[in-house]
Amino acid sequence: MSSAISPAPSPLALYVHWPFCVSKCPYCDFNSHVRESVDQAAWAEALLADLAHEAAMLPGRQLTSIFFGGGTPSLMPPATVAAILNAAERHWGFAEGIEITLEANPSSVEAARFADLAAAGVNRASLGVQALDDEALHFLGRAHGVDEALRALQTAQEQFGRVSFDLIYARPGQPLENWEAELTRAIGFGTEHLSLYQLTIEPGTRFHTEAAAGRLVIPDGDAAADLFETTRAITAAAGLPAYETSNHARIGAESRHNLTYWRYGDYAGIGPGAHGRREGVATARRKKPENWMGAVDRNGHGIELEETLPPTTRATEALVMGLRLAEGVDLSRVTALAEGREMVNRAAVGTLTQQGLVRLDGERLIVTEAGALLLDAILREVVLTED
Repeated sequence: MSSAISPAPSPLALYVHWPFCVSKCPYCDFNSHVRESVDQAAWAEALLADLAHEAAMLPGRQLTSIFFGGGTPSLMPPATVAAILNAAERHWGFAEGIEITLEANPSSVEAARFADLAAAGVNRASLGVQALDDEALHFLGRAHGVDEALRALQTAQEQFGRVSFDLIYARPGQPLENWEAELTRAIGFGTEHLSLYQLTIEPGTRFHTEAAAGRLVIPDGDAAADLFETTRAITAAAGLPAYETSNHARIGAESRHNLTYWRYGDYAGIGPGAHGRREGVATARRKKPENWMGAVDRNGHGIELEETLPPTTRATEALVMGLRLAEGVDLSRVTALAEGREMVNRAAVGTLTQQGLVRLDGERLIVTEAGALLLDAILREVVLTED
């Protein structure tokens, strides 16, 4: 009789989108909405139905990470979080050491829920601190102040095994030395992970309107480059090197969920506006909460788009995502995804290598530290178009 061991289930990540916020930040172009009231029981039921549909489409898999994003998922009742986690484990099963992250605003009201969220199964918190300066927080439209954020951060560190927080820099008129001091202070809180984003002006936001009218100007050119390079130098020296363009972590503390995206693994996405990639099929849910809810009521899921991606599209996505990582991307896998078609401009890679902007380690293409600031330009040179 054969005693062969069955292969382990192929890993899978799950993204759960909670679309509601207390207020809309002026820089935010995420799928977030402000509502006077939310029918929590109806939302829990709809999310569980959307989840069951994805599980039926992806049988025999095992979850390695779950991420509650938004919006503001820390506004979710802990009982809803627990119900989703219980259902996800029942449908798929959890890999040992599964990472379960929830994004949270660092307010005292939401921090009061951290213990219950941890009890529900959340083991990693990602806090939207955004600045360690009260004037900057007001400018960014945040409802919390620095002191409140730091109290929430302390509570998170007491309740969750792993904690990350976000900061936004390259704000209008932000001197380099001020950012150096702010970042150094942030590192001093001892979290294992920091997400550090340059402020960008996104279409459809209030900041976009302000910038178009000339009332808001953010650093660009040399000033933005200096801020970026200083950020990477300070974090590296502190033992939190950049493992992705905007994300920094102690070795081994990287966000396993986000690495699934950047390494182009499979992930299921549920909730309004959530995207997914399952075995070469792209999925997208309806964005407006009411429209998503109506679709779930009618169809048992909130899907608006379900499309089998051409091999070259999958390869391009894997290449573009992978080059954001310090580890780079395996070009042999990119070619395999494209079913043998060459998706990389090898001549451009040679030129960029001579310029010190990329390097090849066997078949692994890596953007160097010098090239990180020029990633968008490098992608335009390296990625072959599909036509």
